[in-house]
Amino acid sequence: MKLRHFLVGVFASIAVMACTGLPNGIKPVSNFNVERYTGTWYEIARLDHAFERGMQNVTATYSENSDGSIKVVNRGYVTDDSQWKEAIGKAKFVANDEIAHLKVSFFGPFYGSYVVFELDEDYQYAFVTSYNRDYLWLLSRTPQVSKGIIKRFVTTAEEYGFNTDELIFMKHDPISE
Repeated sequence: MKLRHFLVGVFASIAVMACTGLPNGIKPVSNFNVERYTGTWYEIARLDHAFERGMQNVTATYSENSDGSIKVVNRGYVTDDSQWKEAIGKAKFVANDEIAHLKVSFFGPFYGSYVVFELDEDYQYAFVTSYNRDYLWLLSRTPQVSKGIIKRFVTTAEEYGFNTDELIFMKHDPISE
């Protein structure tokens, strides 16, 4: 019986670690400054996934908590329902606060990777992924970016093996509350 409990624990640990790991060949930004990263970011492009499906006007707002973790507020407009949806989570650094590899939770003890693998030196745009290549975001401090940044994002994502044919580009239209 003890062996069985041990094996269940080992497999559970492996499953959790897999969700907070790094995709092969992708390195998080070093010399990361969390204070410069906090604030609101606009989602410019992403790969589709269930928790943002059908949304436009998506933003992510980050702020520091007193315990050193990061408060995450993701917000988007669900077009079919004509309503805003918001999810609040918590992020923690995986190694240290100078490496842009965090683990984020919106559901209690379950965490997923948040990996910033390219960041503008002025913290104006960021390329973000998770533990595998099914997740990809282009975030910006502004609701629109230049064609040059989009081209750089797509080219970089292709070089890293992401399926850029599946990218969804955001609309950030004014919508009344």
